[in-house]
Amino acid sequence: METPKSRHCYKSDNENGIVNEEDIGSESKFSISKQDTLTLLAMASLSLMAALDGTSISVALPIMSHELGGTTIEAFWTGTSFTLCSAVFQPVFSSLSDLFGRKIFVLVAIAWFTIGTIVAGAANNFTHMLIGRSLQGIGGGGIIVLTAILIADIVPLSERAKYFGMLSAIWSLGTVVGPVIGGCFAEKVTWRWIFYINFPFIGIGAILVAWSSNLRVRNETFATQVRKIDFAGIALFIPSSASFLIPLTWGGVLYPWDSWHTLAPLIIGSVGLCIFAIYEWRVPRYPMIPPAIFHSRTALISFAGYAVVGLLVWCCLYFLPLYYEAVKGFKPIMSGIALFPETFTVAPSGVIVGLLISRTGQYYWAVCIGWCLSTIGTGLLCLLEANTRTTTWIFLNMVPGIGIGMVLPSVALAVQASANAENLAIAVATSTSFRGFGQSIGVAIGGVIFQNRMKSNLLHYPALQSLADKYSGDAASAVETIRGMHGPVKEELQQAYADSLKIVWAFCCGISGLMFIISLFTKSYDLNRTLITKQRSEKEEIYERENESVDD
Repeated sequence: METPKSRHCYKSDNENGIVNEEDIGSESKFSISKQDTLTLLAMASLSLMAALDGTSISVALPIMSHELGGTTIEAFWTGTSFTLCSAVFQPVFSSLSDLFGRKIFVLVAIAWFTIGTIVAGAANNFTHMLIGRSLQGIGGGGIIVLTAILIADIVPLSERAKYFGMLSAIWSLGTVVGPVIGGCFAEKVTWRWIFYINFPFIGIGAILVAWSSNLRVRNETFATQVRKIDFAGIALFIPSSASFLIPLTWGGVLYPWDSWHTLAPLIIGSVGLCIFAIYEWRVPRYPMIPPAIFHSRTALISFAGYAVVGLLVWCCLYFLPLYYEAVKGFKPIMSGIALFPETFTVAPSGVIVGLLISRTGQYYWAVCIGWCLSTIGTGLLCLLEANTRTTTWIFLNMVPGIGIGMVLPSVALAVQASANAENLAIAVATSTSFRGFGQSIGVAIGGVIFQNRMKSNLLHYPALQSLADKYSGDAASAVETIRGMHGPVKEELQQAYADSLKIVWAFCCGISGLMFIISLFTKSYDLNRTLITKQRSEKEEIYERENESVDD
């Protein structure tokens, strides 16, 4: 049955949930306002800044350590503190912004990041540097997660894929290009410019956000909103998550995996997270992370997918430069440039897939094809040898980049399509936090695999047997040693690196393949609907529908 063309205007409602177009018999035409466009552009630039800042410092650490007189442990924590704080505080920002509005907490996140940038940029010792980086991580995590949530607030589900495709491209671009920019500043100017470069982003972003509409949740008193804060949940989640993630980052690097320094906080953190889960399920009326977001099979698969994406991206960021520097002899800047085959495939494929999902209204195909290509691509990385030609490794690295680029926006849409209006923001935040957990877990597991295989491979070469423990325990530091070596011993050590990294890629291939199989059970929800959020006033238009003839 056909319906005549008509014009409808839909307004948000704090209590209503989903309006399905099949019920209305019309197709939608979404038009974003100029103010919302400026808001999203501001948040996108701030997200790029946060992504760049999260990784740009890694290649500058040796120079910073020498200038500030830092120890190995202090240099390690300078690079790690940002990621840890970002992952831990993202659900907190989401939960509080649901109560008090997005705008105020975007500004809070910008303030934390600004203070951290000032402290880190002016640091004369590693104590101040660690404080600054931790504050930056808190603010950066808030910026990244609130950007995703604002897209969900502003853009209807049927159009959201293209925006999340661009957001995924921004995150991937900033994450991979960061080391190149950091290396350029550290070698050509000063490492402090890694922090100074943030101020134009901060200024423009803060001004645009301050001019945006004040998105409130409900007409409730401040005291009522405060009573809804899950203080106990926050108090359980933050230390438990930190205790779980910290030993994953230093296990096998600063302390052995069987050391109490690693096992004690890991066990405490795991128990704390279990207590947190039970508490959230049983006790609070307004939980920080509602258990309802995990009730859908598609949501569970998609959260796991986010964690695996974080694992794959950070395994590539951590271990591919090791291949380029140790095996190929590249310097840090060239090593960062060598990551461009991933950068310039992840970003465009994410945008293109987002556009296709918005056009077709289906995301299931992108999830499955993305995981399939990621599996094939990480498997192809096992072909990287010490003598692999440049054109070969460039093309080998493009396949996993395309796969990961397809997965990022499609998994994001799967999470949101399976969530209801009440839990949309925390579902977005939880998925982003899962990605942070996956990053830490990926580097930890990959590091264990690499160290074990490296030691085993070195024992095969008589000239390197006495150095097996040293080189396998601190493979990154051994890169400089390799540069000064010559002859057969150098070739044997490079071959040991290449052979050890193959097992890391095989692990990535295996877990990506497992996600491909699991993703086949993802439900394809209808995207042709409007998800009413809690962050608009009741009189504000979300979008206008222009009806066209449809079959009933």
